[in-house]
Amino acid sequence: MNVLSDFKSRLQRREPLLGAFIKTPHPIIIEVMGASGLDFLILDMEHAPFDRGTLDAAMIAGRAVQCPLLVRVPVGSPENLLAVLDSGAAGVIVPHVLSAPQAEELAKVMYYGPGGRGFAGTTRAASYGRRPFAEHLRDTAQETCLICQIEDVEGAQEYQQIAAVDGVDALFIGRADLAVSSGFASFFAEEIVGQVEQILGTEQAATGLYCAPGEDLQPLMAAGASFMVVGSDHTLMAQGVDALAERFQAAIDQAATQGSSSLPASIK
Repeated sequence: MNVLSDFKSRLQRREPLLGAFIKTPHPIIIEVMGASGLDFLILDMEHAPFDRGTLDAAMIAGRAVQCPLLVRVPVGSPENLLAVLDSGAAGVIVPHVLSAPQAEELAKVMYYGPGGRGFAGTTRAASYGRRPFAEHLRDTAQETCLICQIEDVEGAQEYQQIAAVDGVDALFIGRADLAVSSGFASFFAEEIVGQVEQILGTEQAATGLYCAPGEDLQPLMAAGASFMVVGSDHTLMAQGVDALAERFQAAIDQAATQGSSSLPASIK
């Protein structure tokens, strides 16, 4: 099974997909998270300290555990997209997509063709020269995902046109940024909830969004969300450690209340 083409086809069919952000630029994190049964991971180059070297190491780890890796780039420049795709990413999430013409330009750069992505035949994406030229050109279109992030007032107004652009596979809604750009202090404001539900209901492309661990996913899926990004390595680690510390403190408090003689005097 080709995990890259399989991921893209599942995304386009709007199968329920679960993933998480990766903020720590180390391959061991990819190995641990990628072997968990998640459908995908997102390397966050926009808000975390990934560079070309750490990105490359992460891609090797992702392939080792057969986990598709998406990359959220800081800016949707041709240079950024080319570097990410050559490294072997399953797809790219581009922040702050505001219009259909912008999405069209991104789609053009993502794929081979006149004025599009530059060809390099010895990259990981091209199996280091082992994949025949024509086969690589064909397979890239079947394996590579373009996900446009909707997080601004302008993008929210143009979401239908953006979703309809040929080559755009999905919309990723940035609820927090959308709230801030709209003048709200919470993405649970009624106006933002309504906008998000509208975007999730689009028929032109798959839709997804970030959810906090523990958030009820059912209403979002009922509204049309098919891919969920639930937490990050940082949030999941922090919550796990915090919960462990709280349980340990509760055990100490309970033992102290019961007057356990086995406890050191310092914690009684």
